Amino acid sequence: MRYILSFPAIALVIIAFNILGISGQWMDSESLVWDGVLPSDAEFYLKVSDFFIMAGLVALFFEIIKAARLGPGTIVDHMLSTATFIVALLEFLLVPFCGTAAFFFLVIMSLIDVVAGYSVSILSARRDFSVNNADGAGL
Repeated sequence: MRYILSFPAIALVIIAFNILGISGQWMDSESLVWDGVLPSDAEFYLKVSDFFIMAGLVALFFEIIKAARLGPGTIVDHMLSTATFIVALLEFLLVPFCGTAAFFFLVIMSLIDVVAGYSVSILSARRDFSVNNADGAGL
């Protein structure tokens, strides 16, 4: 169960993006999903790509929270996050339907997940590690 929780949430968003692209049911990222008028009379609209970016931001939030925990699954979590970033970067560069601004933002979110995960884990480990010297001398 612990290793299931190590699976990166951003990978789920990237997998959903790929499923829509591979299935051929991919809607153009500029396709309008919702539109409306705000009380200020400004038009507000959301496109398919906007929903993927919002889902990626939510996933990034959960990934940052997961990075704060220390335990046996932390190393697996970092390895999977790094693999997700590498695969997403390769897809952005090599797969035609992944060459969009929305997918680029997902790649950047995946990179932030990797960097923040390592940084938060290192800072948490440093804070948890303490050496108690009776004479007050250094190591």
